[in-house]
Order: sequence, then C-alpha cells, then structure tokens
Amino acid sequence: MKRQGLLRLVVVVLVLVLALSVASPGASASDGGKSRVWVQFVPGAKAQVEHALVGARADFHYAFDELDAFVVSVPEAALKGLAKNPNVVLIEEDAVRFPISIEKSQAPAPASSILPDQVIPYGIDMVQARDVWDANFDGVVDTGAPTGSNRKLCIIDSGMYTAHEDLQGLNVAGYNGNLAWDEDGFGHGSHVAGTIAAVNNAFGVIGVTPGTVQLYIVRVFGNDGAWTYSSTLIDAANRCASAGANIISMSLGGARSNATEKRGFDSLYSKGILSIAAAGNEGTSAYSYPASYASVVSVAAIDSAKNVADFSQYNDQVELAAPGVGVLSTLPYIDTSLITVDDISYAGGHIEFSARGTAVGELVDGGLCATAGAWAGKVVLCQRGEYDFYTKVMSVQNGGGVAAVIYNNVPGGFLGTLGEGYSSTIVAISLSQEDGQYLVANKVGSTGTIESTILQPASGYEYWDGTSMATPHVSAVAALVWGAKPTASNGDVRAALTATAQDLGTAGRDIYYGYGLVQAKSAITYLAGSGGTTKTVHIADLDGTRAVSKSKWTATVTAKVVDEIGGLVSGATVTGTWSGGFTGTGTCTTTTAGTCSMTTGSMKLTMASVTFTVTSISGTDLTYNATANTDPDGDSNGTVITILK
Repeated sequence: MKRQGLLRLVVVVLVLVLALSVASPGASASDGGKSRVWVQFVPGAKAQVEHALVGARADFHYAFDELDAFVVSVPEAALKGLAKNPNVVLIEEDAVRFPISIEKSQAPAPASSILPDQVIPYGIDMVQARDVWDANFDGVVDTGAPTGSNRKLCIIDSGMYTAHEDLQGLNVAGYNGNLAWDEDGFGHGSHVAGTIAAVNNAFGVIGVTPGTVQLYIVRVFGNDGAWTYSSTLIDAANRCASAGANIISMSLGGARSNATEKRGFDSLYSKGILSIAAAGNEGTSAYSYPASYASVVSVAAIDSAKNVADFSQYNDQVELAAPGVGVLSTLPYIDTSLITVDDISYAGGHIEFSARGTAVGELVDGGLCATAGAWAGKVVLCQRGEYDFYTKVMSVQNGGGVAAVIYNNVPGGFLGTLGEGYSSTIVAISLSQEDGQYLVANKVGSTGTIESTILQPASGYEYWDGTSMATPHVSAVAALVWGAKPTASNGDVRAALTATAQDLGTAGRDIYYGYGLVQAKSAITYLAGSGGTTKTVHIADLDGTRAVSKSKWTATVTAKVVDEIGGLVSGATVTGTWSGGFTGTGTCTTTTAGTCSMTTGSMKLTMASVTFTVTSISGTDLTYNATANTDPDGDSNGTVITILK
C-alpha cells in the first residue's frame, strides 16, 4: 500500500510540473520559479513537514489543520524531493478560481440611479419567492411568512456596495479578504447580493428574500475581477462557517478540480452547511469547480421562457436551474451610453474597450464603415455586419470622426467589444436596429451628442446574464425554505429543493436543467410534510489496509457512505462479513466525514488474504441501494474488497 501511495504521489507531482509548464501566464500557479501548491501531510506530521518546507525555502500562505495541509509557494526544483518525504501524502496545484464570467444583457439597463417604481425581476416570481412571503402580491410581506430572516447566507465574491440605495437596512457583516468587504469596484458581488436580498421598498428591485436574510460577505476578488486560488476559496468558506453561515453562495469556479478543496467542501457539508455554486458559462459539457463536487449544488441558467441558456455548462453534476438571462439587479455604478438628437435620447451600450467621454458632431451615414471616409468632426452611424467592431470603429477614427454609433442589423439591441488588447481614442456605442434605422432615415445632418460615461460609486441597476446570476436565486430560495423549518438539515433542504423542482427538458434529471427550476413554495410544503427526509444511500468507496507483525497480521476496511446526490452520510451503520483468512461479522457507524472502519481479529501469517463483503447499511430514514455501490480507486467493486497480506 505504501508503495502504491508513493507511486501515486510521484505521478501527481509530475502532472503538476507539466501543468505549471503549460499554464497560461494570466492564470498560473507558478511565480518567480516557485509553484503554488497544496501539500497534504500524514496526520500528526505537521511539524516535520513544516520543517521540510522551510528547508525548501517555501513561502507559506495557509495552514489548514483540519485538512492536514499547507498551501505554499515552493521552488519547482524542490517538488520531487518533497514527494519523497514519507510524511507527505499529496502535492497538487493550487488551482485558480474566477468569478464566473458575466455578460451585460441585451436588455437595456435603467438609465437613472433610482428606479422610481419598484421593479419585480422576472426571476423572483419564477422561483415562487412572492408565493412564500407575499401570497396576494400586494407588495407587503405577509405577517409570519418565512423570509429567511433566521438563516445566514454567506456570499464569496467581489464584496458588496453597502451604500447602495436598495441594500439599506440589511443585517450584514463581512470579512476583508484582499480588499474591504463593504466596497465593490467590480460589481459582481453587488449584483449577486441584490438578487438575494434587495429591500422591499418603493423603488429599485427586490430580492428573493425581501431584504431579510442575514448576510455575511467574504471578499476574494479585486476591483478588476482577477482570479484567486482554490486555497483562498477554502479559507473564505471556512470563514463563512466560523461566522455561522448556513448557506454559502459562490458565483465562481475554475476548470481544474482539486482533491484537497473537495475534501474541504465535503467537510463543510458534513458540518451542516449547504454550498451552492455556478455551473459555468462556457456553453460546453466541461465541469466547473467547486460546483461539480458532489457536496456542492451546481446551478444552470435559464431564460424567462424557461429555456436553458446557450452559455450554461451542461453535465451530470448540474443539479438545479434558475433564472440567469436578463437578470436585473443592483450595481455599484451607473453606466450611461446614449445619443441625443433634437432633445430626444436613444439609449445604447458602451462598445467595450473604446474610449469613454462625450462627443458632439453632425450625424452622417457611414454604411458598413468598412473603410475610412471624409468624416472629420462627424458622428458616424455604422450598420452592424460583415466587419468586426474594431474595423468599424478604426475606420471612423481614421476618417476623423469624433464618435462611432454602431446599430444592430437585426431587431433589438446588442453589446459589442473591440476585443481584449484593442482600444480606440474615440467614443463608440451600440444602438438597436430600430433606433439606428430611424436616425439614418430621419436625422442625418442633425447634430448628435454622444455620451458614454461611468459614475462610480453610485446606486445603479443593470440586466446581466450568467450562471452567476442563477446561483443567488437558488441560494436565496434555500434560505427561504430552510427558514421555514430551521430544524431541518442541509441534506433535508437539498432533497426538498431537488424533489420539488419544476421538471424541464427531458423528463427526470438531465444534464441541462438538473432536476429542474427551483421552486420555493413547493419545497417548503414538501419539507413541512416530511418529519424526516428518507435518504437512499450506498457505498462510495471501500479501502483496505493491513498491519503485519512477526507472527500475525490484521486487516482494516474503511467504508464511505453517501446519499443519492453524493452527500456524506453520518450515523449510517455499515455491516458486512469477513471470509478467507478470518471469518466473522464486522460493523461500524459513520462519522460526520461519512466514513467508518472495521478490523479483523488476528490472523496467522500463513493466511494470504481476507475478504470483506458489505451486506447492509442501516439507520434512521436511510434506505440502502446496493446496486449503486462503487469504488473510484478500483481496489473493490464497492461491495466486496480483498486485502492481501
């Protein structure tokens, strides 16, 4: 067993070195010849491994005692030496984690700081939020209705702009990670917070919980939205737990899994915390982490017609779906892009990476703006199509134009970009087809004023797309449901959410919608009617070890028990039979880690092997499904394991 473990460690280190050598410069765990890695040590060997790391000139970032792990930056040349240390169990890359990329929706953003009348974002009713706390839809929270006020929800993101007009009066605290938690120059965290808890008042928007859930904010992203690490995420999640959070909401992820990060989220789940994360916006079947760990709920995005978004990642880990297209919520800035002609303003969007500012000039029709024209001092109207936005804007700039207005070639508006690494010295905005065609037909020769500005900090609102926007819907629904029955476990709440989700797509659970659209009221009704939710459980791993002395030997089997959605199960009694070198019955009860162990009596050295067969798993509200037994290590079939002397 030790030989096999060492081989696995060496392979992991070789893969790590290769991964670091091909990682992109913008997202690498390698810095100045040092690799940022997790180093897991043998329980009880912390001091020895710490000494070895100091000797290897490691920079220490974190020590996670519960995970028996350090996170360090260590010279790459020292990796192989550390791998040979008998006290080191595993070395793996500290994978990067990003805020799940968002797109501003094609729907126009409100132009003013205060929405004069409160807008109910479509997702609020789609997830049955008002059915829970405003049954007659009169705008007043019903007396005694569940509002999640007795639950604490932790948001790990880019902070929250607490001065926003629609986030006043919240029960909120937080932790300053890289920057102050109560500020947000990026906007991602504030948009998430508004969907969860925007206040029920006369203006702005409203959250799934009407400004009532307790919030705890842990900031891990800066004002530029740059990536962070899996270790930073685990540290943040642990801070959520220490603050008493029941639910952790993460609109973030990364493409690479991390075994120690997974153990961290497994541990949080076993402690009763429900972690929820975005499935990802790549529009592929790729897994995103932490969403794709079994102990985390993975959330897909759907639109107002309940169709899965084309950007939403799809795979067998997707568990629930929620509104994630054209989601209106709070932002810490006001982004204004418009053209005013004859005192009438036409709202559009900023062409990303073009200049900001104000420009005034006579309107001219530039057609497709494929090449520069004689446009000195003009505001040039360009039709979208055939050529990229950078070509069009450069044509206007090189022709002396003061601003480019690109209007759509299909109905509606759009959002455009010059492309990362490109820029312009003139202002460029996008416009809907309808407005653009009207200006071309009726206003050429008139004076147009172009404004593309951003005011920050300020109380703004925008429509955004992304699984990042879907995730807070599910997190807030979980708070409503759990708040209605605070004695329920995280597993009970999770089961209620999946059991009552509105089935979409292919009947039953599928890779696009998971179990379906999350439904708050239905889940509350389900949970209220179940004294305890029955779980179907199975063996997820069987491991065998042996201890050999001069005259005898013993074998130990460790079983891991999970429920049907991969959650660790404590209090499960595993029973089985020994055969071969030892005969008898073995039994044990799982801990909060979902595992327990059984050991044989002493066997003579002439006995070459012993076999253990799982016969049952029992416990309160547990049903055993033996056909689901599995073993990812391949050293058993999940039911039977043989240990060689």
